[in-house]
Amino acid sequence: MRLTDLLHPHLDEVTSVVDATSGSLRLDPYLHLPPGVAPTRHEQPVGEGELILLCYGPDPALHGDEADCLGALERMRPGGRGLIVFGHPGTDLPYHRLLDALVAHRCQVLHAAALGYTHLHAGAVFACTEELLPPHDWFGRPLPADGFATALRIADEYVLADFVSRSQRARLIDLERAAEESARALENAREDGLAERLAAAVRDKDQLAAALRGARDRVGVLESRVAMLEGSTSLRVGKALVSAARSPKRRAARLPGELYGLWRQRKDKGRAAGSPGPVPAAEARADDRFHLSHRALSVAPRDRLVITGVLTDRTAADFAADAVVSRVLPHDGRLLVERTDPDVFLVQLTACTDEYGPWSLTGTALAPDLDRGLAELIGQARASGRKAVLWRDGPASAAPGLSALPWDAVLDGDTGVRLARLDPVTDGRDRIRDAFQQDSTRVRLARLAELAAAPDPLDARRIAVLAAPRDATDVARLVAQALGQLHRPAEVVVADPAGLALDELTAASVTVHSGPPTAPWVADWTDLTEDRPDTLLLDLLCAQEFSGADAVGHTPAADDYAFVPALTPLLVRRSLVGSGTPPETWSRAGHRLFAVRGKEPS
Repeated sequence: MRLTDLLHPHLDEVTSVVDATSGSLRLDPYLHLPPGVAPTRHEQPVGEGELILLCYGPDPALHGDEADCLGALERMRPGGRGLIVFGHPGTDLPYHRLLDALVAHRCQVLHAAALGYTHLHAGAVFACTEELLPPHDWFGRPLPADGFATALRIADEYVLADFVSRSQRARLIDLERAAEESARALENAREDGLAERLAAAVRDKDQLAAALRGARDRVGVLESRVAMLEGSTSLRVGKALVSAARSPKRRAARLPGELYGLWRQRKDKGRAAGSPGPVPAAEARADDRFHLSHRALSVAPRDRLVITGVLTDRTAADFAADAVVSRVLPHDGRLLVERTDPDVFLVQLTACTDEYGPWSLTGTALAPDLDRGLAELIGQARASGRKAVLWRDGPASAAPGLSALPWDAVLDGDTGVRLARLDPVTDGRDRIRDAFQQDSTRVRLARLAELAAAPDPLDARRIAVLAAPRDATDVARLVAQALGQLHRPAEVVVADPAGLALDELTAASVTVHSGPPTAPWVADWTDLTEDRPDTLLLDLLCAQEFSGADAVGHTPAADDYAFVPALTPLLVRRSLVGSGTPPETWSRAGHRLFAVRGKEPS
């Protein structure tokens, strides 16, 4: 929730806002107060028609001091209201440090909500009153007023909420303690196992190196013996006699000459061996071997997740849209893991239970050679510092042997669905949105990339908004439209961000800068008078991921989910925007244009 959404339902009859914060954080850019209402500072009591702003958090320099916050509550008078924002996460909110002061100064909390900012996590609206005010529902609307019923409701909810929160806090503490112990035990076991595997690998390497040296020595001896035999006079004389015996008429007459020639060569060779000096170049043996020199080098940062492992045909095809995928076979696994240097070695359970796959029956104890080969690949991947992950997209009982292997992580659930496999007519727009946000293969791969500390596939969904706000009204519309999107933009590009009050965008983790955009996709919002629904960017990105198009927009004919030769661009690939070519020529240049309906209801 935005701070303005929390505050504005409680601004009725408020004519003055008093800023009582003591930290460096300025709250007025977040409030978007009505015209004529501006924050002021004074040390007078706050009463009817006034609202006080307070801030409390873990960083006194940014959020202010706790003593200043408590001192500001002493200025409250009946009829006065207040807004207090917290820099603490909602689960760690130290409300008990302010509760006594609120009660002592007759302040009743009317509404509290979580905030979506990086340094402000929660906020609460309160009022100073002489009588009990009716509470508000989740949407900030007051419930029917009845003094005794209101008191009963508050008392009952306090007791029940305290009971539930105490049990949840206790469970959270137990889970955190168990997680710490499990992580500690896993790390110790991993270190012990890694040391043993490294020692075994060193022993195996030494044994293989010794065997290789012995084999090379034996090969050298055999090659020298063969060369000696081939160059010996006895062998050449024997060949000459055999040739003469096989063809007496033709070869017998030339036999004396050949024997005399062999005798002369032997005599000359012996004379040359007995005399010092280099061998003449004409008598040197020519090296007729061919040499091939190959050099290939590619230096570039990895911008995609690299996966090597055991996958089904469908999963490999779906993952290949967002990652570099290499499938191993039982005979080439070791070489492929070494050459591809993957971010993660992934084994899909259904690929091991596939009836016709190359890894069929793995983990069932019916193919021990496959089990042994897979265990060696896992050990090789982990020894090289890569993660070995089991994707358990089926019942573990189908391949129980897989659970016994030394995995770094196990992911449960299906591998997701590619949006291109959905039918917009049959599945509907809501199904595409749900798949995009929760069930797509790109979302599943993001979990895998997080485990492997690899490039996040969801970075491909980042959008840059081009805007040109001229005044405070445009700024308010830009902030409201950007933060109201179900798929928020990653950055907002304006000509001069220093002269605009865009702090709320930055606090909501939206980068604000000037210059060229850095996100993969660009949306032109220079016309801030246009009404944009909160599903706009979500639907545009869904259509792009479904189609793989270079630009998405709408047409005068209201084409929906169809490739078209021309459109009004709403979402464009950054490289296409940077090319400077007009939209009328995009289709003729080979770029794919995909149309969706212009506007959809929220």
